[in-house]
Amino acid sequence: MAEEVALDLDELRQLQNIAKRPHVLNLIDSEICNLEKLRDSAIGSSAKPEVAVPVPAPDSPSVKRISPAANYVTLGTFSWDQDNEKVKMYISLEGVDQDNVQAEFKPLALDIKIHHVQGKNYRCAIPKLHGEILPEKCKVLVKPKRIVITMFKSSRGNWLDIHHKENKIKPSFEKEKDPMAGIMDLMKNMYEGGDEEMKKTVAKAWTDARSGKAGDSLKGL
Repeated sequence: MAEEVALDLDELRQLQNIAKRPHVLNLIDSEICNLEKLRDSAIGSSAKPEVAVPVPAPDSPSVKRISPAANYVTLGTFSWDQDNEKVKMYISLEGVDQDNVQAEFKPLALDIKIHHVQGKNYRCAIPKLHGEILPEKCKVLVKPKRIVITMFKSSRGNWLDIHHKENKIKPSFEKEKDPMAGIMDLMKNMYEGGDEEMKKTVAKAWTDARSGKAGDSLKGL
């Protein structure tokens, strides 16, 4: 049983590395936590020692080892500003250690994880940015009361929002109104408000217009 649990954990961690959506990641993290408890229980009740599943070493020696089953509080509130070359995000959070911040930048996305802040883990992820960035130039700076995330744009320009938004303005395919419609309305008003002579003239022009002779008939109006 312990071997099966270890295999399940290994596969879930692989899924965790490729998952992007926060809700999916939380589900995977929760299941990993449950399986780890089951694995530990199996180890405690078995006389044979289990071989621990190797955990990949962190990219930098200064980065603390984080449990893959960590639960995160979503950071959805932040401020931001920009210039032609870069975008800056500001997350208000105190007590953050620079070594406990993990940042992943992609051309159109970012994922910031902040661990061990007064017993909690936080996460700020934007799955699709308004524009493309240069991941290799982006950086995160931790200050006493906030975190500053700097992203460099791949092309100069102004962003309308930090999140990508679909253009909901659709071209109108409505056909242009018949140019004769306005003339017909005018003739109708003239007929209803005119005297007998005007009514006769308008009636004749109306009949000629319907038969294709509108040009000649309207000359007398």
